[in-house]
Amino acid sequence: MLLSDTTATEVNRSKLYLLGGGFTAGYTTMLVGLNKAWYAEQERTDFHFFNDNRQWKQVDKAGHFWAAFHQSRAGIDLLRWAGVPDKKAILYGGLTGIVLQTPIEIFDGYQSDYGASVGDIVANTVGSAAIVAQELAWQEVRIMPKYSFHTTRYSDVRPNVLGSTFSEQALKDYNGQTYWLSLNLGDFLKEESKYPKWLSIAIGYGAEEVVYNSPSGNRSAGFDAHRQFYLSPDLNLMHFKGKSKVWNTALYLLSMIKVPAPALEYNRKSGLRLHSLYF
Repeated sequence: MLLSDTTATEVNRSKLYLLGGGFTAGYTTMLVGLNKAWYAEQERTDFHFFNDNRQWKQVDKAGHFWAAFHQSRAGIDLLRWAGVPDKKAILYGGLTGIVLQTPIEIFDGYQSDYGASVGDIVANTVGSAAIVAQELAWQEVRIMPKYSFHTTRYSDVRPNVLGSTFSEQALKDYNGQTYWLSLNLGDFLKEESKYPKWLSIAIGYGAEEVVYNSPSGNRSAGFDAHRQFYLSPDLNLMHFKGKSKVWNTALYLLSMIKVPAPALEYNRKSGLRLHSLYF
């Protein structure tokens, strides 16, 4: 059932103006900075599309989904903070991920070495739609996309592409990135259920030996790029919310990250593997 606008409190215009001004300033700064730092020295051409759907074993697409989901999640909750009626907050705030991610694709579309990616646009849209759908259906997030990372030896092979520092590798080294869907099982059960509401089950996806973007590039360099699938227990951190705004904000931010835990992995090279603690 959709939420009715009558359930919301009166809009706080001061907060709404503050939010709008801050978003506009930050958004403009991001676009200018991104254009100068990432694209200024690259050769440009007419706008065009580039099909990269077979590259990086689609781990990059999982990253787009994760980012758009949480950007839209933040947009929804910030509009709620400003007192925007709940249904409008969900629908308008849910566009945040698309609004933030689309300029990147536009900039990419003018680069000679690649172009705008339809796959990225789809992943962004699905990520934003996923939070909107959950909020409209359940008025809460029951399936939380999460991210985890560990360093790998592959970044040493191509540090200019996969990163030379930890922060760069966390962003660029797809071999160490794992994207999860953490299911809060307790939210699907009846209130009288004795299942611990803080315990979730996470399904993860990653890849290894993806040193070059294309399958042929990996093969010619002697790498056997392959997908990895995971199953792991997880914590529903939002279950531990209290009265402290600082505490709740910390939980909100940390809920985007998968808590290190034992994990069962499957991949076609090694079969089943058990990790005593997986990041």
